[in-house]
Amino acid sequence: MDKSRRTFIKKSALGATTLAFGLNAASYARIIGANDRVNFAIAGINSRGKALTAAALDVENCTVTHLCDVDSRVLATVKASVKESTGKAPKTYDDIRKLLESKDVDALAIATPDHWHAPMAIMGVQAGKHVYVEKPCCYDPGEGELLVEVQKKYGKVVQMGNQQRSGLISIQAIKDIHSGIIGDVYMGKAWYSNNRGSIGVGKLAEVPDWLNWDLWQGPAPRVGYKDNVVHYNWHWFHRWGTGEINNNGTHEIDICRWALDVDYPIRVSSAGGRYHFEDDWQFPDTQVANFEFEGGKLITWEGKSCNVHPYFDRGRGVTIHGTEGTVLLDRNSYLVYDNKNNLIKEMNEKDASATMNTVGAGSLDTKHMANFVNAFREAEKQNSPILEGYKSNLLCHLGNIAQETGSVLDTSSSNGHILNNNEANAYWNRDYAEGWVPTL
Repeated sequence: MDKSRRTFIKKSALGATTLAFGLNAASYARIIGANDRVNFAIAGINSRGKALTAAALDVENCTVTHLCDVDSRVLATVKASVKESTGKAPKTYDDIRKLLESKDVDALAIATPDHWHAPMAIMGVQAGKHVYVEKPCCYDPGEGELLVEVQKKYGKVVQMGNQQRSGLISIQAIKDIHSGIIGDVYMGKAWYSNNRGSIGVGKLAEVPDWLNWDLWQGPAPRVGYKDNVVHYNWHWFHRWGTGEINNNGTHEIDICRWALDVDYPIRVSSAGGRYHFEDDWQFPDTQVANFEFEGGKLITWEGKSCNVHPYFDRGRGVTIHGTEGTVLLDRNSYLVYDNKNNLIKEMNEKDASATMNTVGAGSLDTKHMANFVNAFREAEKQNSPILEGYKSNLLCHLGNIAQETGSVLDTSSSNGHILNNNEANAYWNRDYAEGWVPTL
């Protein structure tokens, strides 16, 4: 880890232990001044955006030249940290539209609230930028389809932040699974457990002087400011967030889909509710969603936002089940068991990722970001093309739609569209604030 990287981590208040990546300096050293340097803009820098800023600074021959956030406090803090790391202060904006006018931005990394992800990514691509967008890549299925079409039209690289796709042991595990190490695979079990507290009941309040509330809402229909939304609790409100299944379930559901080599489901169901607290939280804190595919394959996700009890001593992970054994896989370890439950293979990846905090930083961020950059700089194969990211996000959205409507969804195996259910199809696209509808 080079000096500028250590400085950024310290000054951005992420903490030295949070981002103790243990990277190979020869592989990931940042070389400033060469002709192929990539200039990054980072949008949304309060939480995950700090991890993406650190990752961009850690990729070979990349730097951060622009920052965008509607919180003037964090904008000033991260600006100072980047300046100390790179020797040059990045330009700062609160309006992404103004930032995207800059011709010297090569790539945009997005870590805003969910309702901004697809509209901002679409604007970025249309402005000629390559885009790295945090999961979920879309607020609803309609946005995801549009983002995929925009990427095709403009030919820019768009990568979703499902960073486990770039993990060395995950890549090896999927290779082994597809090579038959546990026979014919038929089921993936994914889970997430946390001990989130109550978000309380919000009260209408004056907008803080450090927050541009209008731009924070952006594409979402306007409402008054409440004191329990910014900066993290928006995840649990339908207007801006997409629930735990998209917030965290996306990662493990994506790994299951990758392992089972499936695309779109034929049937989706969900059960659960807000069981733990009585407050403003609008999504389930406890949810079990099932996704059935052609060929007799099944993915199931269990989310427990407010009960931290782990499975296999892991707060998150997957098991992949086949006719000749089972794989246990998370971001840091890969184990294979035969049908007598004997451990026949084990691999580990040190410091791959923090798994349970809101920043979630680790070496996977740098590897995934490097793959994104090299996809447009060196024509390297993408680990997560946006179509693949969308397919996994679509499963999560379908799980939420099944939950909200209380129905079992029949879906098309060719594109995931909901069949013969007008109530469920009403969730395919959102209503936008006037002037904010994304277009092709």
